[in-house]
This record gives sequence, structure tokens and C-alpha cells, in this order.
Amino acid sequence: MRSKLFVPGSRPELFEKALASAADALSFDLEDAVAPAKKAEARAAVSAFVQERMAESPKISVVRVNAVSTPLFAADVEALVGRGVEILNIPKLESAGDVLAAISTIERLESNRGLRKTLKILANIETPKALRLAVEIATSSPRIMGLQIGLIDLCSTCGIDPNDQAAVQTLRLGVRMAAAEAGIPTYDSAFANIKDVEGFRESALAARRLGFSGKSCIHPSQIAAANQVFSPRADEIAYAQNVLATAAETSEGAFTVDGQMVDAPVIARARAILALAAANEGEAPPKAT
Repeated sequence: MRSKLFVPGSRPELFEKALASAADALSFDLEDAVAPAKKAEARAAVSAFVQERMAESPKISVVRVNAVSTPLFAADVEALVGRGVEILNIPKLESAGDVLAAISTIERLESNRGLRKTLKILANIETPKALRLAVEIATSSPRIMGLQIGLIDLCSTCGIDPNDQAAVQTLRLGVRMAAAEAGIPTYDSAFANIKDVEGFRESALAARRLGFSGKSCIHPSQIAAANQVFSPRADEIAYAQNVLATAAETSEGAFTVDGQMVDAPVIARARAILALAAANEGEAPPKAT
């Protein structure tokens, strides 16, 4: 999910436009973007659209539900389990216990409906406690397919200036290391200023340098930059091809390519780059920057 476009669940008139966009994934929001009085209406609209329209789309279907600690969570899950949703984005998770409580609700419905256990969880890390226990959250269940940092919430809670790049990169790195320990990807948070496309791109580049796999978009104008930044560059693809070609020709455990030492982790990274490039086949790879 290089780009994940947020779509307010209370704005069904935007659903088709979002589906026609270039985003890799659509994230329908039932949490912050929906007023309390419109929660039930939004929940029904999202459930119906995903079931009726997303099944035929190559886009990944994500729904950000309400927090596990709220009574709204059970109602959200009730409406979504078995309706074609691939990933639940769960906010405000703060421990493995929160994850397991969410999974208990999901599995009860799956069992009652005779469903396979295929629904995955994208866990938000957006509080100081969640950051401290990020490894616990990331490794709590095979259903956790990734971690997503909530920089706006984290910075606001801690009084951190979101423009302080050193502080922001430190927060990102903590979440990235937790996800890496679990062997899952990490996704960057939204960029609030929709008019500052270059600022969005710089934010995405900073996340990519730490190994993030994609970024949330709150406006279609941000999608192209996210897709470009999180796609393998032409020089990365060429180097990865050289690495694998050389590895196939040698019996050495370590060797050099273009003057750089190559061993097992580098080979694994080369395979991952080419796999991502193959997934994006048909798009011109971005040039080196």
C-alpha cells in the first residue's frame, strides 16, 4: 500500500471518485471523520459499498473503525466482518491485550458466520503507551499485517512540534523497529496541508528513508507523490537485478556488486525490491533523486 486514501464514511458521494483514483488502497473512515450522529449511517454505507463495489477492484479495502475501548467497535465489526473488507485499521491500540480483545470480537463473528480467518489488522501507534509497547502490539497476533504511526496524535499528546524533523524521525524510527522485529511493514501518517504537495513529498521521502512502505493520503492530490516515492527507483531495480544475477553465478556467501559488499540480507532486500517492482508492473519506475 504505497498510497492509502482516506475516505470519510459519511461522504458516500466520494466513494466512486476514490475508487477511480490511483491509490493502492482505500481507507474508509468510521472514526474521527464521522460525527457521532452519523456513525450508523456511515457504517451501513461503507459496508454496502465495499461488498458491492470493492470485490471487483484491485484496490485494497481498509476500514478505520472506532477504538476497541468504545461500544462503537462491536457495531463496526458486526457490519464489516464477511462483507469483503480486507483490513481493519484499528486506532488507539495500546497493548497486546487491546489487540486480543479486538480479535476475540472478530473471531466470534467469523465463527458464527462460518467464515475463514482472513481479516487482517493494521494497528495504529498514536499514543505514548502504544509507542512504548509497539513491539508487543506488532507481535501479538499473525493478524497484524502492519503498523501505522499516528504522528499528529503523538505530537499533540506530547507537545512535540510536528515540524521538528529530528523528533518526528525519532518517533518514526521507534515504530519502524517494532514492525521490523515482527517482520511486517510500517505505514506513515497523514500530512495535513493538502495544498503543500511538495511538503507531502518531502514527508514521504523522510519516511521512506527509514524503511516505511507507504503513506496515508487525505486528498487525491497526494496520491501521485506517494506512489512515486514508495516505488523502487530505476537505479534500485538495476542494482537488485545485478545482485541476484551475481548471486546465481557464485558459490560465495559474500561478494561485491558495484564495489559494495553483498551478503544474505542484501540479497533478501534485492528480492523484495524486484517483487515490489513486479507488483507495480506497467508503471515507469521513478528516477534516482
